[in-house]
Amino acid sequence: MPEKRQLRLGAFMRPTTIHTGAWRYPGAFPDANFNFGHLQRFAQTLERGRFDAFFMADHLAVLNMPVEALKRSHTVTSFEPLTLLSALSVVTERLGLIATGSTTFDVPFHVARRFASLDHISGGRAGWNVVTTSNPDAALNFGLDDHMEHDERYQRAREFVDVVTGLWDSFADDAFVRDVESGIYFDPARMHVLGHKGRYFSVRGPLHIARPVQGWPVIVQAGASEAGRQLAAETAEVIFGAAPTLADGRSFYADVKDRMAKIGRNPDHLRILPAAFVVVGDSVDEAREKRARLDGLVHYESAIASLSIALGHDAAGFDPDGLLPDVPETNASRSARNRVVALAARERLTVRQLAQRLGGYSGLAFVGTAATIADEMAEWLETGGSDGFNVMFPYLPEGLDDFVDRVVPELQRRGLFRREYQGKTLRENLGLPRPENRFFGEMAVSSEAANPVP
Repeated sequence: MPEKRQLRLGAFMRPTTIHTGAWRYPGAFPDANFNFGHLQRFAQTLERGRFDAFFMADHLAVLNMPVEALKRSHTVTSFEPLTLLSALSVVTERLGLIATGSTTFDVPFHVARRFASLDHISGGRAGWNVVTTSNPDAALNFGLDDHMEHDERYQRAREFVDVVTGLWDSFADDAFVRDVESGIYFDPARMHVLGHKGRYFSVRGPLHIARPVQGWPVIVQAGASEAGRQLAAETAEVIFGAAPTLADGRSFYADVKDRMAKIGRNPDHLRILPAAFVVVGDSVDEAREKRARLDGLVHYESAIASLSIALGHDAAGFDPDGLLPDVPETNASRSARNRVVALAARERLTVRQLAQRLGGYSGLAFVGTAATIADEMAEWLETGGSDGFNVMFPYLPEGLDDFVDRVVPELQRRGLFRREYQGKTLRENLGLPRPENRFFGEMAVSSEAANPVP
């Protein structure tokens, strides 16, 4: 009898919650986004709940919305991701640590070195969220007047991933012999000089750090556009999805897995985890009341700014009580724009209603009791909608505590979620294979041809 599939659960932390009103909710920690003591508590709670990973989003600009809206946002300030996750790695033991690293405004050597370091420091728990950065304000922080065209960002990202993974493979796993008697620290024949020269990058290498514990940190991707799906099919091991309905989830799941099969990748080597905003109550009505109270804390100025960001177009001049007008595509995130336009059309929302929904959270939401939430999660898992979820908590610490203390035990009771971690590394807990070194694996070229330093 085949073993029952189990959910994989990540926690989407930014580094706390995405909801604009979260910091104002009764009992919430208003300073949680920039308070290490609180973040340590959250990470340890996630580990107690046997979550796969703490997933930290990042943004590279502050002024991505009008100041009148920005002044109401708790995400205006946050820690640099790799610094925070390195600190959290020493107060946790099994929790995966995933951070965003931009392929548009960074360079492969820096990204490879940082994530390899985190993987070693954490004992093999690092993951790299590959993002192309759709915020045009970020360009201004990197000496650019405008930001790269959408499809070109993905072309650059594809080469970027190849370079980073090549750098991670700079040394064979057995390169560092550290032979005290002979005085040989490492074997030069087990080192590869990358010598990459491509359209966007020229990187000699090698990376001056031993191969990561996991071989490669787990590669995560979040794009949902045509270019994003193809990049994920070619490179990703986890997809942070954004399907708003089960039908959308099934379609996305089937499409990406099919793309993998067509290019010769094993579809079982990918975990698709859509974002899920979860509000837990003693009853469904109580959970809905919590959600309504939370959404009511979102000011309209913040809401309309969120709508503008999602559309890639200034929505401040739209009629608040009219339907969403036609909005042309821009150089921002196309998948985000298309989801918003579809939501407005599907529910015939006014601009005000749409903005308030976005100002809180407009995507997939499970709002109910532990039992009803478990029912919905099981349906997604068992009908080809996902392999699990990246859970978004409505406010902290209560929203996180509710999930770990109430939903997790219900999932465990049904055999849908682990009671103990399967391994020590993020790959082991996600059920993902350790990648073979492309230069020193069984099928790679011999060490004599591995291009050592002349």
